Amino acid sequence: MQFINLHTHQFTNDSTILEVVNQYPWEFDQSIPTYSIGIHPWYVDENRLESDLKLIDEKLKLNECLALGECGLDKRIEIPLEIQKEVFIKQILIAEKHQKPLILHCVAAFQEVIEIKNQLKVKVPMIIHGFSKNEQVAKQIIDNGFYISFGKYLMQKPELKSVFQSIPNDRFFLETDTITEPLTEVYQLAADYKNIKLTEIIETVKTNFTTVFKSNI
Repeated sequence: MQFINLHTHQFTNDSTILEVVNQYPWEFDQSIPTYSIGIHPWYVDENRLESDLKLIDEKLKLNECLALGECGLDKRIEIPLEIQKEVFIKQILIAEKHQKPLILHCVAAFQEVIEIKNQLKVKVPMIIHGFSKNEQVAKQIIDNGFYISFGKYLMQKPELKSVFQSIPNDRFFLETDTITEPLTEVYQLAADYKNIKLTEIIETVKTNFTTVFKSNI
């Protein structure tokens, strides 16, 4: 196992990558060996909320379920923020119950996510995936105890170079999310930005994974 893909929507079955494949409770695929499961704010459906949360609770008991997610808040969708918050908090409580990390989707709601984390005194690690904002936002997130995962926007937005360089080496992950570029390209770019060897970035992410997921790979 060389690489870790913190968040992907596509299972590649590549033996050199540990993939945290995003799964939804309403279309769960039993054949995927390692995954996260959660209710994305885009897909909150109050008609099936109870059954979705029940399945998430059941899956988080299993070793192959590495995290709860993606879940979180998104101010740019029509679902009312208060409903999103209720569903988000219910998922946080499940993650706390099973002591599994949370992989977060956050759009224009960083302040609210930070407030919820602090109000609930969340103990499990929380990882903001797909980060695309500036150094100021990144610092605020890091200072409040979050981890940050980079991928799609690191590849697409050159201005993220300085943001990524500002992140402490013990606080980041790498991912592909929905991009078609191979994970190796994300890792190589990250190594170039940090001015270290590819092997070093691989070991850095492995160390962070061991810390956050309490798992030796």
